[in-house]
Amino acid sequence: MANRQRYNTCVVGAGIAGLNALFVASRYLREDERIVLVDRRDRAGGMWLDTYDYVRLHQPHEFFTAGNITWNLGKERGHLADKAEVIEHLQHCLEGIKQRVRVTELFGYEFEHAEEVDGTVRITCHSEEGHETTIEADRLIKAYGQRIETTEALKLSSERARSISPDDVDVWRSEMRASDAPVLIVGGGKTGMDTAHALITEQPGREVNLIAGPGTFFTSRDRAFPLGLRRWRTGEPPSLVFAEWARRFDGTNEDEVANWYRRNHGTWLTPETGNFFAAIISERENQTIADGLNKVVMDYLVDVVDRNGSSEVILKSEATMRFEPGSWVVNCTGSLLRGEYPYEPYTSSSGGVLSIQNRSVTFPLPMGGPAAYLLTHLLFLGKLTQIPLYALDAEELRRNAPEYALGSTLLSLHMYNLSMMAESLSSRAFMKILSEFGLDLDRWYPLPRRLMAAGRFMRTHERDREHHKRTLDTIAERFGVTCAPLVNA
Repeated sequence: MANRQRYNTCVVGAGIAGLNALFVASRYLREDERIVLVDRRDRAGGMWLDTYDYVRLHQPHEFFTAGNITWNLGKERGHLADKAEVIEHLQHCLEGIKQRVRVTELFGYEFEHAEEVDGTVRITCHSEEGHETTIEADRLIKAYGQRIETTEALKLSSERARSISPDDVDVWRSEMRASDAPVLIVGGGKTGMDTAHALITEQPGREVNLIAGPGTFFTSRDRAFPLGLRRWRTGEPPSLVFAEWARRFDGTNEDEVANWYRRNHGTWLTPETGNFFAAIISERENQTIADGLNKVVMDYLVDVVDRNGSSEVILKSEATMRFEPGSWVVNCTGSLLRGEYPYEPYTSSSGGVLSIQNRSVTFPLPMGGPAAYLLTHLLFLGKLTQIPLYALDAEELRRNAPEYALGSTLLSLHMYNLSMMAESLSSRAFMKILSEFGLDLDRWYPLPRRLMAAGRFMRTHERDREHHKRTLDTIAERFGVTCAPLVNA
């Protein structure tokens, strides 16, 4: 590219969020208008290019896409796509979008900063080699999504511990697989469960232990996505479950509401469950892991140390555990909402810049895809600064609030903002937007059940919205966090 290029739209990020923004933009731009897609990686795929090799989607694969672009995998609906399959599909999405609109790919470039000058957004990017490029565009979409970073190995005092990260060492294909030494998994979330399941199924009988922190419960895939004819008579479309959860939450009763969800929709293997991160696991996977684990410790790892010729694990409670020299320690602690990024509103005062990130969250369902899809529609409709959506500083709440408060607040936020969007658009425009929303988990269910769920939302969302507003205001006051409409919106 030349040092300065002019485009109609610039999208930063080629993961699930960026590709959904790109998909929506392609619905509004003419064939002769131009989009530039910027990403620091060398191709589309986002975090999936960096994460551990044995990762899989935890929801059925067809609900991980850009807009309504269908998969060409040829697998059954309930298939959980692996890393290679997801990356291939995201590239397929990009190629499909390029059939509708002119897309220039600027891969290998890092977004540096942007400024708005006389109705134009001036964007500066640089490559690893230090080459700088300036882009001028009518609008900028910074689709960072969750900004999930790779996990690093824990720094331990012991010289006898082999400390690794699943993002650095593939437990299926490394020297770890050739070893029969015990494994200590640190972290009981989705990465920890993926790692435990991979080890237990590939190497039955190997000693695998888990330090699970406060414990985690998961959504039961069997209840959320029943198979075959059971989709007609069992389970509930997720939108109905989310709506009921948000109705039950008042900003103060997060433990009560989380326990209701866990009893009715969850599954878990730890004796206590202090965390919920919206991950999904089947009852069979859960049982396989539970049966294969040698020991589950409800505590936090502090260090592994060598003392008097032996080694031991030091826990946060000050308890200790014997550590067999040569054992593997796998850091599976999460990076979700763990960043330290400067505050940024989801839109500039002009509406020319849209930013999908964790410091001003509006539609918080996983990985930024829903937010990118819905907000990009509002951007092109000229509604981004007109609708007073609530924006939550999710990183701030993650630091200040109890574990269960975050999930309930995010659901209340989603339901409130979806209601505001439905009220501000015509019924035809709103339903058109939802008709191409491929991330909608309700699509798992037959059409009559989906229509019932949509009808219920349209009948009740205005009444429920007042409750959600009180809940969000309570959260803002209770924890001293930013949770309100933007002043300049």
